[in-house]
Amino acid sequence: MTRKENDMDAIKAYFENLKEILEKIIQTQSQSLHRGAELICNAVLNGNNIFAFGCSHAGLLALELYYRTGGMALVNPIKAPGLNLDVDPATMTSQIERLPEYGRIIIDNQPIRSGDILIIHSVSGRNTVTVDAAIRAREIGATVIALTSLATAEQVKSRHLSGKSLHHIADLVLDNCGCLGDASLVIPGVPEKVAPTSTAIGAAILNAMIAQAVVLITEAGMIAPVFVSANLDHGDKHNKAMLAQYKSHIFYMGHNK
Repeated sequence: MTRKENDMDAIKAYFENLKEILEKIIQTQSQSLHRGAELICNAVLNGNNIFAFGCSHAGLLALELYYRTGGMALVNPIKAPGLNLDVDPATMTSQIERLPEYGRIIIDNQPIRSGDILIIHSVSGRNTVTVDAAIRAREIGATVIALTSLATAEQVKSRHLSGKSLHHIADLVLDNCGCLGDASLVIPGVPEKVAPTSTAIGAAILNAMIAQAVVLITEAGMIAPVFVSANLDHGDKHNKAMLAQYKSHIFYMGHNK
């Protein structure tokens, strides 16, 4: 089937949307991203730990940040039962992320302590687990960095009993500059928008912040622990040595549990 001359080019339109969002982020979020990098750098230099969390698709970015080529080895994902996309049926994640107190239970079962960093990704920031996790982390004394969509979060009602959403609680808010509901393309004849932007844009935002944190850590005189691809000839040796050196700050290898 070939395209007609006047057919919509959704591929081009989607990439144009991503480009526009990235430009907006550079214009509006640079200061916050630099602040996030400073917070991460200071935590690392002070011997604290870095964690990342999200529910359902939002949790993909917590996975993006760990054990990742070019990523910092010190980012620990929080993989809570029932909230990842390996759940079947997948719709359970939408129910579980609304459960009261589960977010607090999740945080209390992690080695998070005062001075640590918790990065939380949630497009809407409205669900109870996300809000409870942020509240509990701050009670412990951790710094919460939120990645959210203010266009969505400010137009949907919180599901938490407090009436607060993630961006009301976090110490630092990063706006992904996406549109209400995340899907970005209007296609003629299709009643709902398609093509979400939060995963692609969110990965860019968080990787940029981590990269800047690596710059600051290096400038402070510490060699930042960055993974090399295991598919490069020296990758296994490099990564094994790094994992051993930072063993006390890495919780996804099982030895600290």
